[in-house]
Amino acid sequence: MHVLVTADIMSGSWSYTRELVTGLVTRGVRVTLVTFGEIPLPDQTAWMDLLHGLEYRPTAFRLEWMDDAPNDLAESSEFLCNLVREVNPDLLHVHQFCHGDLAVDIPRVVMANGDLISWTEAVEGCMPRPTNWLKWYYETIVRGIAAADAVVAPSACMLNSLISTYRRPRRAAIIYPGRNPIFFNPYVSKEDSVLSVGRLLDAGKQVFLLTQHPQPLPVCIVGAEHTVTQPRIPIRADVKLATDQSSVAIRGAQTDAQLRALYSRAAVYAATPRYEPLGIAPLEAAFSRCAIVANDIPTFREFWGDSALYFRTNDARHLAETLRKLSADRAMRHAYADRAYARARDRFTTKRMIDDYLDLYRSLVSADTLAA
Repeated sequence: MHVLVTADIMSGSWSYTRELVTGLVTRGVRVTLVTFGEIPLPDQTAWMDLLHGLEYRPTAFRLEWMDDAPNDLAESSEFLCNLVREVNPDLLHVHQFCHGDLAVDIPRVVMANGDLISWTEAVEGCMPRPTNWLKWYYETIVRGIAAADAVVAPSACMLNSLISTYRRPRRAAIIYPGRNPIFFNPYVSKEDSVLSVGRLLDAGKQVFLLTQHPQPLPVCIVGAEHTVTQPRIPIRADVKLATDQSSVAIRGAQTDAQLRALYSRAAVYAATPRYEPLGIAPLEAAFSRCAIVANDIPTFREFWGDSALYFRTNDARHLAETLRKLSADRAMRHAYADRAYARARDRFTTKRMIDDYLDLYRSLVSADTLAA
């Protein structure tokens, strides 16, 4: 099977794309990958070097949530149509709604890993301000969903949001994100510390909740969602805010190895976002056997069930109280770490994710072949 995958290089979904493409290629699927948003740096694509069966086409076409996206849509659609004719894939898997109605004679799968309207409602508590651009955005997403042969959501929460905000797809599937557990070490002795990933100024990630009240354990905030290559000359981007009652270290971008080491040493991972369709960072923490303390939003409840400890929605004080409870009860902390690890191994592996995608792909390709 040959799948043409499009991806967004500018968000946290790049880790998801890497896992998807790597998983498909290692299962014998030929993949042509196209990226949008900007031309990636070499360190962002280094993982492709040893993947035989992958062809990569970077582009700088604007993403659909960008202000000037309408100016690029016709050109990016033409580019994809020409590429489909050139490489002749069996299926098109896109990560932008706007290409769900691409005029090609192969099945089209749209991956719904977030959208601007649901983000604004979750983060700002209101609908976006009505503008001509927003009208274009809404109508473009509706057309993409309506035309797609299947729409994949990473959770039932995301799918329900999509249906209530836009429309019901003709076929929908929920495929939870996955990570390969071999990349994480759940057996390192833990430090009494808390880790969280997200930029301090990102209202959606809201890691700043960890800075608003004294914390019972040292806190480390990794302020970037993208990993970086190891620089030739060590560069420090760390800030440490310490008082008699609290210690918060704020770090810049980390390499893959550095981030995995932070996960492995941290006893607790604080999942603070108020909007989190994919939830890759908590998943990586769970594979590292961190106890998960999560914002009480429907997505985290769906992902983690009783395997996480929850703080009242967006409540910084209750987050500190919850961390204090875990700090005082080491047995509870170990129990929640084991629960998170077991749930990740059971539900969120790359193997399970790729199995689900291959089942969907095969059903669409078979149906398309029979129709022909």
